[in-house]
Amino acid sequence: MASKVCIAGVDTTKLPKLTNKDIVEMILKIKNGDERVRDQFVVANLRLVLSVVHRFNAKGDKADDMFQVGCVGLIKAIDNFDENLNVKFSTYAVPMIVGEIRRYLRDNNSIRVSRSMRDIAYRAMQAREELSKTCLEEPTLEEIAKKIDMPLKTVTFALDAISDTISLSDPIYSEGTDAIALLDQIADEKNTDENINESLSIKYAIKTLSEREKEILLMRYYVGKTQTEVSDEIGISQAQVSRLEKNALKAIKEFLI
Repeated sequence: MASKVCIAGVDTTKLPKLTNKDIVEMILKIKNGDERVRDQFVVANLRLVLSVVHRFNAKGDKADDMFQVGCVGLIKAIDNFDENLNVKFSTYAVPMIVGEIRRYLRDNNSIRVSRSMRDIAYRAMQAREELSKTCLEEPTLEEIAKKIDMPLKTVTFALDAISDTISLSDPIYSEGTDAIALLDQIADEKNTDENINESLSIKYAIKTLSEREKEILLMRYYVGKTQTEVSDEIGISQAQVSRLEKNALKAIKEFLI
């Protein structure tokens, strides 16, 4: 059970394994319209989809979504495969599956990334996988950049561009039932004691104004109306609006000094 993988509700330990002879025979039956064999062939090749999903280092719900999208690519490969091409079905199917997943990532990414940058990122991911097979350790970004002959800065930016966005509410550390979110580790430089005191002082100063002065400041600086619009709405002249506004701002300024 150590090798069991369950993704999108599929237990890979229960998937059938096909020999090359089985594959050839089933494809011929599929071409002749045998829907039952077609369904069996799809299930038997789900491991192929899973292997492609693993290349993208997907986790959680995103892995499930990518697996289902990859299955669409698998079905397209089955429907379009030509046994006369003299290539293995897996060799033909993998690019189709990868293509479907890439389109899904492109269309559903919350941050739009240019096609050229995505291509660099996917080349870097493929290089990482190839280097991992020959090295005992995880390849460095420098090694990956060298393998695909791209500047290190470009490779780093491309990989960052396609990485998942992180919510400020996501926990970054937990101990027991207590969790620390990313938001808890970000300082608010604007929310200093000085600014807090100033904000409280302004609120208190506003309370000392007359109701008419409060109304004018609200309409001018919160709603964004002009003095003429305020004048028309409250029924006084623009000159009176201007005078009341200046007196109110002066009173607040003197309160803060």
